[in-house]
Amino acid sequence: MCPVRYRPQRARHSHDDAPDTAQDFARLATLPEGPEREELSSRLVEAWLPMAHRLAAKYRNRGESLEDLEQVAALGLVKAVDRYDPALGTPFVPFAVPTITGEIRRHFRDHTWDVHVPRRVQELRNKVRAAVRDLSTTVEDRGPSVEQIAEHTGMPQEDVAAGLEALGSFRSLSLDASLSAGSDDGFSLADTFGEPEAEYDTVVAREAVKPCLRELPERQRRVLYLRFFRDMSQSSIGQELGISQMHVSRLLSKSFERVRRQVEHERRGVRRSPSERPGHAHGTGRTAHRHAAVPGGAAAA
Repeated sequence: MCPVRYRPQRARHSHDDAPDTAQDFARLATLPEGPEREELSSRLVEAWLPMAHRLAAKYRNRGESLEDLEQVAALGLVKAVDRYDPALGTPFVPFAVPTITGEIRRHFRDHTWDVHVPRRVQELRNKVRAAVRDLSTTVEDRGPSVEQIAEHTGMPQEDVAAGLEALGSFRSLSLDASLSAGSDDGFSLADTFGEPEAEYDTVVAREAVKPCLRELPERQRRVLYLRFFRDMSQSSIGQELGISQMHVSRLLSKSFERVRRQVEHERRGVRRSPSERPGHAHGTGRTAHRHAAVPGGAAAA
């Protein structure tokens, strides 16, 4: 049998500034909820705050300010003081340290990602990052491949790919960042964005009114054609059709209102039968005029 080798345990931090609060914790455990308990709890938190700040300092230079980390550590300390039970026989320090560090790690997990990803993917990222760091000492000139990372970690290649993708999700680039590293050509990521195309709305509106125009009576379609396709004034249309300008105006208003109402009904998902559609009695239903053209040679569009 191979001899078992034991590693010498590292000496724990001595916490030279650790206060003697055993009696205070014992008293805290006997106090009911109220001002006296809150005051004693606040004093205990203040007494152990240097330890919390020391733990927070271990996570500096990871993209978060030390002040924010100290606040998170202080929150973990408050939870540790509130949950600690001296009757269990465990000293406060071994109980508080995991509580505080766990709070700091949860902060990194839940609040420091620019693009939030599920917890499982975050864990894959951590494994992939560690594997890349290990393999970078043996693979020259380029980073390890997905196959190499999968073999090193024992993970499926799909999980490795998800972890690699998550590596770029912790911090996002500014829209002012240059398109090419080291380039000073003045082009940024913002320059790659498209702009809203106003004509899309025009196309949608045109397609929406086409069937409605086909269902209008012939005279109303004729008036609309002369007004909007031949750019004739209302008085000129009246002279050509032998009606008054006021009558032309009424026909236009009636057409607008009818088309508007029908488009709104269509958008609400209302589908009426052909016998219920306006204009059916005049032989101008959608079926009869599916391919109808506006008098004058132009399609009703």
